[in-house]
Amino acid sequence: MSNIKRHDGADDVEAFLARVRDMPVPAPSGARGRLVLAMDATMSRQRSWDMALNIQGDMFAEAGRVGGLDVQLVYFRGHGECRASKWTPDTAVLARLMAGIRCMGGRTQIGRVLKHIRGEAAQGKVNACIYIGDALEEPIDELAQLAGEIGLLGIPLFMFQEGRDASAEAGFREIARLTRGAYFRFGSDAAKILRELLAAVAVYAAGGYSALENHSAQRGGAAALLLSQMK
Repeated sequence: MSNIKRHDGADDVEAFLARVRDMPVPAPSGARGRLVLAMDATMSRQRSWDMALNIQGDMFAEAGRVGGLDVQLVYFRGHGECRASKWTPDTAVLARLMAGIRCMGGRTQIGRVLKHIRGEAAQGKVNACIYIGDALEEPIDELAQLAGEIGLLGIPLFMFQEGRDASAEAGFREIARLTRGAYFRFGSDAAKILRELLAAVAVYAAGGYSALENHSAQRGGAAALLLSQMK
């Protein structure tokens, strides 16, 4: 993927859309999509947490409108705490759950998230995962092994990075590559485009290409850009 050169995030968006273009179709007609939303809730994300809540709340609302999507929230924080919600189509429940989460100091647990996704896939189809974080404090070789296994299961990981930590970027990009997902970096100036991209991924996970076409016709923006790349 090309290096990010412009502060406005345009290169990031182009790279993101280029990767999304080749991701596998998530669900056959009539089937419900399943999307994992995984979040780093360690203390380094405290300053941006409120913004993240607003963005992901919009994504939940969009997923609820399109229907046909079950979402599971996974988050880690503190000393070894890593939790997962039940699968639910009621995204309002997940939004309330997220609102009650507070960041706590601790190291990243991306490996546990990947193992969890692998375990969920053994019990039923998982169509995609969105991960949001700002750091990577685990051996990348171990994470790459897990990501490769998830990639073989056909589950794309969309890795969203806050900030500009170089180690996190390298690791996030590799996880995205191995799962045929996408990498995207954002900051406070990219809230709008991130919100649109997250909503578009949720719509695609729920209903596939036709749902994304309808979403694009109604909303335009990032959804229209994503759709143009997939044609």
